[in-house]
Amino acid sequence: MAAEQDPEARAAARALLTDLYQATMALGYWRAGRAQEQAEFELFFRGCPFGGAFALAAGLRDCVRFLRAFRLQDADVQFLASMLPSDTDPAFFEHLRALDCSDVTVRALPEGSLAFPGVSCRVCGPLLVVQLLETPLLCLVSYASLIATNAARLRLIAGPKKRLLEMGLRRAQGPDGGLTASTYSYLGGFDGSSNVLAGQLRGVPLAGTLAHSFITSFLGTEVPPNPMLAPAASQGPMVDLAACVEAWLDRVCAHLGLGVQEPHRGERAAFVAYALAFPRAFQGLLDTYSVQRSGLPNFLAVALALGELGYRAVGVRLDSGDLLQQAQEIRRVFRSISAQFQMPWLESVSITVSNNIDEEELTRLAQEGSEVNVIGIGTNVVTCPRQPSLGCVYKLVSVGGQPRMKLTEDPEKQTLPGSKAAFRLLGADGSPLLDLLQLAEEAPPQAGQELRVWPRGAQGACTVRPAHVEPLLRLWVQQGQLCEPLPSLAESRAFAQLSLSRLSPEHKRLEQPAQYRVALSDKLQALVARLRAGGSS
Repeated sequence: MAAEQDPEARAAARALLTDLYQATMALGYWRAGRAQEQAEFELFFRGCPFGGAFALAAGLRDCVRFLRAFRLQDADVQFLASMLPSDTDPAFFEHLRALDCSDVTVRALPEGSLAFPGVSCRVCGPLLVVQLLETPLLCLVSYASLIATNAARLRLIAGPKKRLLEMGLRRAQGPDGGLTASTYSYLGGFDGSSNVLAGQLRGVPLAGTLAHSFITSFLGTEVPPNPMLAPAASQGPMVDLAACVEAWLDRVCAHLGLGVQEPHRGERAAFVAYALAFPRAFQGLLDTYSVQRSGLPNFLAVALALGELGYRAVGVRLDSGDLLQQAQEIRRVFRSISAQFQMPWLESVSITVSNNIDEEELTRLAQEGSEVNVIGIGTNVVTCPRQPSLGCVYKLVSVGGQPRMKLTEDPEKQTLPGSKAAFRLLGADGSPLLDLLQLAEEAPPQAGQELRVWPRGAQGACTVRPAHVEPLLRLWVQQGQLCEPLPSLAESRAFAQLSLSRLSPEHKRLEQPAQYRVALSDKLQALVARLRAGGSS
C-alpha cells in the first residue's frame, strides 16, 4: 500500500514503533499456522479522564495514515531477526517483508466525537497483522484523545468568547508529543498554536509575537538603519517613527503622571523596532521591566505614533503578576488615553495573558467582567498534569468468528466479547441519553422503540425509548482501502464543538459530573454471562 502523498506523511509513525512482544507473538502465531486467521480487536478506554464524564475521540487521521504506509523495510526485518532466536525459520522473515494492511478493516468514531468508556474502534484482519498494530494504534489514539479532551475542558471553562492559544511546544514531551499536542488542542477547541510545524503539516492557525529576550537585547542607544515609515494608506510623506514615538511619550507620561525618564529606553527601542517590522500587527510585551511605569507608557507611545499614521496596534501581552487585576488596570488606561487623544480604537486593543495558567487560574481569568481577551496556555495543556495518560487498551474480542473474552479477578479489566456495533440513543431534543453496545449480528435499535438495556456498573436492566438513534462506528478503511475522505482538522474541530454542545450540562460539569451511561443489549449481556460462567471458548 502506498503512503499518502501529503506533507503530513512525514509525521507518520514507523512500523517498528512498537513493543518487542508484538514481534515475538507474531512469530508464535506464524509458527502455529495462525497468521492468516481472521481476528478482531477493539481499542477503547475504561474511564473518562480528569475526573470528567466525557472524552473526545482523536487520532483517527494518524491511524489511517499509519495503516496506509505500513510496511516493514529490509532494515526493519534485519533488526527483528537480530532480536529473535538465531534459529528462527527464514521463511518467517520473508512473511514479514510481504506484510501490509491490505486486508485490514477499521470502524471507528469520527474524529472529534464524544467518546465514553468501552465505545471502541474496531480493527479486523489477519491475526498476525492486527496484533502488530496494537502498540502503534494505542500510541496514536491515546495521547491525541487525552490532549483533545484536556483542551475541550479548558475551552468549556474559558467560554466561547475568549481566544485560547496553545504555547506548550517547549514544555512538551519531545517533538512528536509537541506536534500531537498542538494538533489536538486545536481540535479540542483552542484557536491556534505557536508551533510552526503544526501550521505547516497540519494547518493549525499560528500566533506569536516576541519574547522578553527581544526587549532586553536593546539598550536604547541603537539607531535603526531606516526609522522611516510610510502612512498606512501609502499617501503622504514618510515619517521618522522613532522621533514620533518620543513626541508621543511626552504626552502619554504627562497624562499618566509619570516622568518622561521612567519608561525604559531599551524597551521603547525594542517596541519601535518591532513596529517598524510589523506596523500592521504591532503588539507589546509589557512586563519586562515595570508594566505601569515602563511597558504600558512605551507601548502607548508607539501605538499612538502608529495610529497617527493610520495603523492600529493589535494587542499587548502580560506574562507575570496578577494577570486579571493588571488587565483591568490596563483597560482603564486604554479607555482614558483613547478619550484623551481621540483614538477610539485604542480602548478595545486586545489583552493577552500567559504564565503557567491552569484550570483554576483560567476560571478566574474567564469570570464576568474580565478584561482579558486572549489566553495562552502551555504546560497545562500539553502535559495534562491532572492525568498524564488516558489508559486506552486494545483487546482481542473475536477470532475466526468466535467471541473471545478476557476473564480476570479484576472485574474492571474484563472485556466484552464478540464483534459489536455501537449506537447513541438520543432524546427528543437531540441530547444523548446513553450509548448502546450490541452484537454486530443484531438488528439496529429503532427510534421510538422501547429497549431493555443493561447499563454497565448497574445491578440490573432498565428500559429506554429513544427519539433518535445514531450509529457510532463508521467504516473508514475496508480491506486496506479508504472508504471516504477523512474530514479536515478544522472540520473535526467544528464537529467536536457541535458534539459538546449537544451533551447535557450535567455531563459537562468539570467537577463531580453525572456519569454518562453505556449499556449492553440483552443479547450481548447474555453472551457475557455465558462466557463468565463457562470460561472463554
